[in-house]
Parts: sequence; C-alpha cells; structure tokens
Amino acid sequence: MESKRQQKFAKLIQKDLSDIFQKEIPSMLEGAFLTITSVEITPDLGLAKVYCSILAHKEPDALVKNINTEKAQVRKLLGHKIKNQARIIPNLVFYLDTTGEDAMRIDKLISSLNIPPAPEESED
Repeated sequence: MESKRQQKFAKLIQKDLSDIFQKEIPSMLEGAFLTITSVEITPDLGLAKVYCSILAHKEPDALVKNINTEKAQVRKLLGHKIKNQARIIPNLVFYLDTTGEDAMRIDKLISSLNIPPAPEESED
C-alpha cells in the first residue's frame, strides 16, 4: 500500500509528464494520443512506473519501447519541472496500460456466453 507521500508524488509526476508529452515533446509520440493513466512510486521515490494508454497508433508497444529508449530526455524535462518540489528525480520506466483492451475482451467473452435461464422453482 502506498503512503500519502508516494500518492502525492505520483500525482505530481503524472500531471507533469502529461504536460511534457503534450507541450514539449509531441514529436516523440509520432502523432499518437498518449494518456498517463497511472504512476506507481517506490517507497524511496527513486523509481516511477508510468502506465500509458496510447490511441491512434499502429504499434503502441513499439512507441512505448521508443519512449523508454528516450527516457533520459523525458527525465531531464521532468527534473526541470519539479526541481523546486522534489529532491529526487525518479528513474522512469514506461509500460503500456492495456486495461481498456482487456475490459473490452472480457466484456465480449461474457456477452458471447450462452447461459440458459434458471429453472423455475415451484411453490408448494
């Protein structure tokens, strides 16, 4: 369970990373629409796991891999934004968030089930 400090720091990073991708380095996204869905911070605030949802891109996995190779640039920009609010600029690791696709797949599976109605019980 994350502490209040971790949660607060995660929200700060989530907001600032969203601004960075939207305003400062949109070229890195190759025209895709990226949303930072969540950020998980280790207790020492040294590592941030950043979960991204990507729309309008043929290969979201390849884009996340590209972002991970360029994460030093993203970390530097993040450092400039939060330098007055944090002593530690965490290392960043980006992951593709697939919860939306997983939810649609599960919903499709459930709707395709052929469940017969329950037999009526007689009242004696």
